[in-house]
Amino acid sequence: MRAIWLIVVLFLSGCSSIHIPEDFTYKEIQTTIFKLASWQKMENATAPVKIYIEGDGAAFNAEGQPTRNPTPKGKLLREIAFGDMSPNVVYLARACQFVDDDKCVQKYWTTARFAPEVIQSAYEAIYKIAKGREVILVGFSGGAQVAGLVAVLHPDVRVKKLISVGGNLDHYEWTEYHNLPSLKDSLNLADYREKYLMFPQFHFVGENDTIMPPVLNQNFMEHKNVYVVKGASHGNGWEVVYPQIWNAM
Repeated sequence: MRAIWLIVVLFLSGCSSIHIPEDFTYKEIQTTIFKLASWQKMENATAPVKIYIEGDGAAFNAEGQPTRNPTPKGKLLREIAFGDMSPNVVYLARACQFVDDDKCVQKYWTTARFAPEVIQSAYEAIYKIAKGREVILVGFSGGAQVAGLVAVLHPDVRVKKLISVGGNLDHYEWTEYHNLPSLKDSLNLADYREKYLMFPQFHFVGENDTIMPPVLNQNFMEHKNVYVVKGASHGNGWEVVYPQIWNAM
Protein backbone atom coordinates (compact mmCIF):
# COMPACT_ATOMS: atom_id res chain seq x y z
CA MET A 1 0.00 0.00 0.00
CA ARG A 2 2.82 2.41 0.86
CA ALA A 3 4.48 1.78 -2.53
CA ILE A 4 1.27 2.65 -4.37
CA TRP A 5 0.81 5.77 -2.25
CA LEU A 6 4.34 6.93 -3.08
CA ILE A 7 3.75 6.38 -6.79
CA VAL A 8 0.52 8.36 -6.71
CA VAL A 9 2.29 11.21 -4.89
CA LEU A 10 5.03 11.15 -7.53
CA PHE A 11 2.42 11.12 -10.26
CA LEU A 12 0.59 14.11 -8.84
CA SER A 13 3.42 16.27 -7.56
CA GLY A 14 6.84 15.61 -9.03
CA CYS A 15 5.55 15.09 -12.55
CA SER A 16 3.15 17.98 -13.09
CA SER A 17 -0.14 18.00 -11.20
CA ILE A 18 -3.00 16.39 -13.07
CA HIS A 19 -6.41 15.16 -11.99
CA ILE A 20 -6.88 11.39 -12.15
CA PRO A 21 -10.56 10.54 -12.71
CA GLU A 22 -12.10 8.27 -10.10
CA ASP A 23 -12.86 5.58 -12.66
CA PHE A 24 -9.14 5.03 -13.34
CA THR A 25 -7.34 2.51 -11.12
CA TYR A 26 -3.59 2.25 -10.64
CA LYS A 27 -2.19 -1.17 -11.51
CA GLU A 28 1.36 -2.46 -11.73
CA ILE A 29 1.85 -5.06 -14.44
CA GLN A 30 4.63 -7.55 -13.79
CA THR A 31 6.17 -8.84 -17.01
CA THR A 32 9.01 -11.29 -17.51
CA ILE A 33 11.58 -8.53 -17.14
CA PHE A 34 10.09 -5.16 -16.16
CA LYS A 35 7.33 -3.99 -13.87
CA LEU A 36 5.18 -1.44 -15.72
CA ALA A 37 2.92 1.20 -14.20
CA SER A 38 -0.55 1.73 -15.60
CA TRP A 39 -3.80 3.55 -14.85
CA GLN A 40 -6.82 1.66 -16.16
CA LYS A 41 -10.51 2.26 -16.78
CA MET A 42 -12.14 -0.98 -17.92
CA GLU A 43 -15.93 -0.81 -18.20
CA ASN A 44 -16.88 -3.03 -21.14
CA ALA A 45 -15.76 -6.65 -21.36
CA THR A 46 -16.17 -6.86 -25.13
CA ALA A 47 -15.31 -3.38 -26.45
CA PRO A 48 -11.85 -2.55 -27.85
CA VAL A 49 -9.23 -1.22 -25.44
CA LYS A 50 -7.52 2.08 -26.15
CA ILE A 51 -4.00 2.05 -24.72
CA TYR A 52 -1.99 5.26 -24.46
CA ILE A 53 1.76 4.54 -24.43
CA GLU A 54 3.96 7.18 -22.83
CA GLY A 55 6.94 8.83 -24.48
CA ASP A 56 10.59 8.60 -23.42
CA GLY A 57 9.96 10.80 -20.40
CA ALA A 58 12.72 12.64 -18.56
CA ALA A 59 15.53 10.66 -20.14
CA PHE A 60 17.99 13.58 -20.20
CA ASN A 61 18.39 16.74 -18.15
CA ALA A 62 18.75 20.32 -19.41
CA GLU A 63 22.51 19.79 -19.81
CA GLY A 64 21.97 16.77 -22.03
CA GLN A 65 23.08 14.26 -19.42
CA PRO A 66 21.12 11.05 -18.68
CA THR A 67 18.84 11.35 -15.65
CA ARG A 68 18.54 8.92 -12.76
CA ASN A 69 14.84 8.45 -13.36
CA PRO A 70 12.95 8.72 -16.68
CA THR A 71 9.51 9.32 -15.15
CA PRO A 72 7.91 12.00 -17.36
CA LYS A 73 7.37 15.53 -16.09
CA GLY A 74 5.19 16.57 -19.03
CA LYS A 75 1.51 15.70 -18.76
CA LEU A 76 0.33 15.73 -22.39
CA LEU A 77 -0.42 12.04 -22.83
CA ARG A 78 -1.94 11.66 -19.36
CA GLU A 79 -4.20 14.61 -20.10
CA ILE A 80 -5.42 13.01 -23.32
CA ALA A 81 -5.86 9.57 -21.76
CA PHE A 82 -7.74 10.77 -18.68
CA GLY A 83 -10.09 12.84 -20.86
CA ASP A 84 -11.01 9.89 -23.06
CA MET A 85 -14.61 8.81 -22.41
CA SER A 86 -14.25 5.49 -24.24
CA PRO A 87 -15.28 2.55 -22.04
CA ASN A 88 -11.85 0.92 -21.92
CA VAL A 89 -8.89 3.27 -21.59
CA VAL A 90 -5.40 2.56 -20.26
CA TYR A 91 -2.45 4.86 -19.68
CA LEU A 92 0.66 2.66 -19.91
CA ALA A 93 3.99 4.00 -18.71
CA ARG A 94 7.26 2.91 -20.25
CA ALA A 95 9.83 0.71 -18.56
CA CYS A 96 11.35 2.36 -15.46
CA GLN A 97 8.78 5.17 -15.27
CA PHE A 98 6.85 5.68 -12.01
CA VAL A 99 8.11 2.42 -10.48
CA ASP A 100 10.97 1.19 -8.33
CA ASP A 101 12.38 -1.73 -10.32
CA ASP A 102 15.79 -3.32 -9.77
CA LYS A 103 15.93 -4.21 -13.48
CA CYS A 104 16.20 -0.52 -14.34
CA VAL A 105 19.58 0.74 -15.43
CA GLN A 106 20.37 3.89 -17.39
CA LYS A 107 20.61 2.25 -20.80
CA TYR A 108 16.87 1.53 -20.74
CA TRP A 109 16.04 5.21 -21.16
CA THR A 110 19.04 6.03 -23.38
CA THR A 111 20.55 3.67 -25.99
CA ALA A 112 18.29 0.69 -25.16
CA ARG A 113 14.97 2.51 -24.78
CA PHE A 114 13.56 0.27 -27.56
CA ALA A 115 15.59 -2.84 -26.76
CA PRO A 116 14.02 -6.25 -27.47
CA GLU A 117 13.38 -6.80 -23.76
CA VAL A 118 11.66 -3.40 -23.46
CA ILE A 119 9.35 -4.17 -26.38
CA GLN A 120 8.73 -7.67 -25.02
CA SER A 121 7.60 -6.21 -21.69
CA ALA A 122 5.28 -3.73 -23.40
CA TYR A 123 3.84 -6.58 -25.44
CA GLU A 124 3.22 -8.71 -22.36
CA ALA A 125 1.50 -5.83 -20.59
CA ILE A 126 -0.71 -5.04 -23.58
CA TYR A 127 -1.57 -8.71 -24.04
CA LYS A 128 -2.58 -9.03 -20.38
CA ILE A 129 -4.68 -5.88 -20.55
CA ALA A 130 -6.43 -6.75 -23.82
CA LYS A 131 -7.42 -10.32 -22.92
CA GLY A 132 -8.06 -11.10 -26.56
CA ARG A 133 -9.90 -7.88 -27.38
CA GLU A 134 -8.94 -5.50 -30.16
CA VAL A 135 -6.63 -2.66 -29.14
CA ILE A 136 -6.07 0.87 -30.38
CA LEU A 137 -2.53 1.95 -29.56
CA VAL A 138 -1.87 5.66 -29.11
CA GLY A 139 1.83 6.45 -28.79
CA PHE A 140 3.32 9.77 -27.81
CA SER A 141 6.88 10.51 -28.96
CA GLY A 142 8.91 7.32 -28.39
CA GLY A 143 5.71 5.58 -27.37
CA ALA A 144 4.81 5.49 -31.06
CA GLN A 145 7.92 3.40 -31.71
CA VAL A 146 6.91 1.00 -28.92
CA ALA A 147 3.35 0.72 -30.27
CA GLY A 148 4.57 0.03 -33.78
CA LEU A 149 7.11 -2.58 -32.75
CA VAL A 150 4.55 -4.42 -30.62
CA ALA A 151 2.15 -4.41 -33.58
CA VAL A 152 4.60 -5.79 -36.13
CA LEU A 153 6.39 -8.28 -33.88
CA HIS A 154 3.39 -9.71 -32.04
CA PRO A 155 0.45 -10.51 -34.32
CA ASP A 156 -1.38 -12.17 -31.43
CA VAL A 157 -2.13 -8.64 -30.22
CA ARG A 158 -5.20 -7.63 -32.20
CA VAL A 159 -4.17 -4.11 -33.21
CA LYS A 160 -7.15 -2.35 -34.75
CA LYS A 161 -5.50 1.04 -35.23
CA LEU A 162 -2.27 2.90 -34.52
CA ILE A 163 -2.18 6.61 -33.64
CA SER A 164 0.83 8.75 -32.89
CA VAL A 165 1.23 12.22 -31.40
CA GLY A 166 4.63 13.75 -32.10
CA GLY A 167 5.74 10.16 -32.69
CA ASN A 168 9.22 8.78 -33.28
CA LEU A 169 8.71 6.27 -36.10
CA ASP A 170 12.35 5.97 -37.16
CA HIS A 171 14.87 6.67 -34.43
CA TYR A 172 17.83 6.25 -36.77
CA GLU A 173 16.64 9.17 -38.90
CA TRP A 174 15.78 11.09 -35.72
CA THR A 175 19.28 10.78 -34.24
CA GLU A 176 20.81 11.61 -37.62
CA TYR A 177 18.64 14.72 -37.92
CA HIS A 178 19.68 15.99 -34.49
CA ASN A 179 23.28 14.73 -34.72
CA LEU A 180 22.76 12.56 -31.63
CA PRO A 181 24.40 9.25 -30.71
CA SER A 182 22.53 6.31 -32.19
CA LEU A 183 20.23 4.18 -30.06
CA LYS A 184 22.55 1.28 -30.74
CA ASP A 185 20.91 -1.20 -28.38
CA SER A 186 17.39 -0.64 -29.75
CA LEU A 187 15.13 -2.17 -32.35
CA ASN A 188 13.95 0.29 -35.02
CA LEU A 189 10.47 0.33 -36.55
CA ALA A 190 11.93 1.38 -39.91
CA ASP A 191 13.29 -2.16 -40.29
CA TYR A 192 9.68 -3.42 -40.32
CA ARG A 193 8.21 -0.52 -42.29
CA GLU A 194 6.44 -2.57 -44.98
CA LYS A 195 4.62 -4.66 -42.37
CA TYR A 196 3.89 -1.59 -40.26
CA LEU A 197 2.20 0.25 -43.12
CA MET A 198 -0.39 -2.52 -43.40
CA PHE A 199 -2.08 -1.35 -40.18
CA PRO A 200 -4.80 1.34 -40.19
CA GLN A 201 -3.10 4.40 -38.73
CA PHE A 202 -2.82 8.16 -38.55
CA HIS A 203 -0.17 10.46 -37.17
CA PHE A 204 -0.36 13.94 -35.68
CA VAL A 205 2.77 16.10 -35.95
CA GLY A 206 3.32 19.53 -34.46
CA GLU A 207 3.99 22.46 -36.76
CA ASN A 208 6.46 23.90 -34.21
CA ASP A 209 7.79 20.61 -32.85
CA THR A 210 11.57 20.93 -32.84
CA ILE A 211 12.08 17.59 -31.06
CA MET A 212 10.13 15.52 -33.59
CA PRO A 213 9.99 17.76 -36.68
CA PRO A 214 7.05 17.01 -39.02
CA VAL A 215 9.36 16.22 -41.92
CA LEU A 216 10.56 13.01 -40.26
CA ASN A 217 7.10 11.44 -40.11
CA GLN A 218 6.13 12.89 -43.48
CA ASN A 219 9.14 11.19 -45.07
CA PHE A 220 8.56 7.91 -43.25
CA MET A 221 4.89 7.81 -44.23
CA GLU A 222 5.46 9.33 -47.71
CA HIS A 223 3.08 12.13 -46.68
CA LYS A 224 0.16 9.70 -46.16
CA ASN A 225 -1.95 9.77 -42.99
CA VAL A 226 0.15 12.55 -41.44
CA TYR A 227 -1.68 15.62 -40.13
CA VAL A 228 0.13 18.82 -39.15
CA VAL A 229 -1.28 20.50 -36.04
CA LYS A 230 -0.78 24.24 -36.38
CA GLY A 231 1.06 25.89 -33.52
CA ALA A 232 1.79 22.65 -31.66
CA SER A 233 5.21 22.05 -30.14
CA HIS A 234 6.32 18.71 -28.74
CA GLY A 235 4.48 19.05 -25.44
CA ASN A 236 1.89 21.78 -26.04
CA GLY A 237 -0.82 22.95 -28.40
CA TRP A 238 -2.46 19.64 -29.28
CA GLU A 239 -5.89 20.31 -27.74
CA VAL A 240 -7.53 20.80 -31.12
CA VAL A 241 -6.98 17.12 -32.00
CA TYR A 242 -7.98 15.61 -28.65
CA PRO A 243 -11.53 14.89 -29.92
CA GLN A 244 -10.20 13.08 -32.97
CA ILE A 245 -8.07 10.85 -30.75
CA TRP A 246 -10.88 10.28 -28.26
CA ASN A 247 -13.33 9.34 -31.03
CA ALA A 248 -10.97 6.98 -32.84
CA MET A 249 -12.34 3.46 -32.68
